[in-house]
Amino acid sequence: MKLSQTSGIPIYQQIADAFRNDILSGKVKQGEYLPSIRGLAKELKISVITTMKAYELLQEEGLVTAMQGKGFQVNPQDSEMLKEQHMRHIEDGLTDAIKAAKRAGISQKELREIFEALLAVQE
Repeated sequence: MKLSQTSGIPIYQQIADAFRNDILSGKVKQGEYLPSIRGLAKELKISVITTMKAYELLQEEGLVTAMQGKGFQVNPQDSEMLKEQHMRHIEDGLTDAIKAAKRAGISQKELREIFEALLAVQE
């Protein structure tokens, strides 16, 4: 896991984002445990509190459950939940793009053209 001190994104958020992506993509499967809080903190050379905050964020989102004495276990992900999580990330990204376009003075028409061009390239 790579963390950036200069990205402007809090470290706990970067950790949560990385695990969220791994869970939603199936890289970390249902029933698996995340690394221990202390172990991950030591590996990343960060505070245990920072790691705990990231795990709590994942728990609030329903992606993991704290298991007494065992750590944080990945919850089963139903397809509707996965789709909803992906939709939320897409909406966040598009909202950021719209805000950036407004700051740059890009019209809605130009923004649509950019979006359609990007879609065409991805096909």
